Amino acid sequence: MPFSPMQKEYFKNASHRWNVKSGATRSGKTYMDYYLIPMRIRQCVGLDGLVFILGNTKGTLQRNLIEPLRCIWGGDLVSDIRSDNTAVLFGEKCYCLGADKVTQVDRLRGSSVKYCYGDEVVTWNEEVFIMLKSRMDKPYSIFDGTCNPEGRQHWFRKFLDSDADIYEQKYTLDDNPFNPPEFVENLKKEYAGTVYYNRYILGEWVNAEGLIYRDFADDPARFVIDSLNGLDTAFATVGVDFGGGSSAHAFNCTAFTRGLRQIITVCDRHITDALTPEKLYNAFGDFLSECRSVLGGVPLVDVYCDSAEQTLIGGMRAENVRRGWRVEIHNARKNPINDRIRFYCIMQGADRYRILGSCKATIDAFCSAQWDDDPVKDVRLDNGTTNIDSLDAQEYSTEIYMRDMIEISRTPVKPPVRLGMTIQ
Repeated sequence: MPFSPMQKEYFKNASHRWNVKSGATRSGKTYMDYYLIPMRIRQCVGLDGLVFILGNTKGTLQRNLIEPLRCIWGGDLVSDIRSDNTAVLFGEKCYCLGADKVTQVDRLRGSSVKYCYGDEVVTWNEEVFIMLKSRMDKPYSIFDGTCNPEGRQHWFRKFLDSDADIYEQKYTLDDNPFNPPEFVENLKKEYAGTVYYNRYILGEWVNAEGLIYRDFADDPARFVIDSLNGLDTAFATVGVDFGGGSSAHAFNCTAFTRGLRQIITVCDRHITDALTPEKLYNAFGDFLSECRSVLGGVPLVDVYCDSAEQTLIGGMRAENVRRGWRVEIHNARKNPINDRIRFYCIMQGADRYRILGSCKATIDAFCSAQWDDDPVKDVRLDNGTTNIDSLDAQEYSTEIYMRDMIEISRTPVKPPVRLGMTIQ
């Protein structure tokens, strides 16, 4: 596949100590790096220092970089990441580390870095980046990195605005001429009306402010339906958020259409009263009966509960056997809250989310959910003034399928053409 004008520009101008591509998702920021990385590594062969490849986690590095590199250049030139966190890339031993935790600082301490490639830099722990800066101690040390934008006060944005020797290139989604038009149109719809449109479409560093689900809050009737009639509903799940302190118990049941094309909130319950465990189990049993009544013959088997409350989960499992609820009770994954928020922004923007009008608590929760005014991090407001409990329960019921549902509607990127390379 040929390079875009932006990719060619980077290849020509990225000769500084710090070279960074920031901007929209799927804008072509990373593709050229599958050809840049081998060039950088071969240029520093024989020089003093180590090569590091850093990303959010070792798993994301394997998926985002190592596997595409192997696809292009082959296993003889690109090994998988081994148990000692190294890989052999183009004849050079490279250290491949996750940078999301402060504990990774020690893996850089004492090293001299001649080349570092950084993936998803804004997801790193800041102290890892600070240590990396101190380890780039050679006159020829060089860094290439990519990231999607975050808030204006993010620590990496502050670094990019500093007087360090930096070349930054900013991408919008439209800077990638190889994306299919339908994919571009769908992606813009998915993020419309949210902070993610500014960041992931326009490539802007902006703070998350105001309502989170603006499309829903502006027109909830667009998402509300009266029944499941006419929908090819395949199965349903339940999410449970246990109350504690000032929070409430919340149960949410979500139906999935065949092929995971749509999700529908079919039942919810938001319980603000303090409940003994026995009363909680009674309420949950009643909720399951209500769900099955609404679902008709649609199977409801899996229940995903807030994993912070293992005692209550153990009690629910015992009651499941005793009362014959016929469900499997699991710990919720509890993925990062902002990943769950982004999923529902995408589903609502893509017109793939519906909710029965009887689910008043969840409708109100989506309408009122707001970003906190934290100037540095994206934080959902959770001070008791909005119903976060129903949102958590709703998210728990779907998070096991979130990645698959996002990818279903996205045009797959064809694997790059495999090339040959001779090590000099």
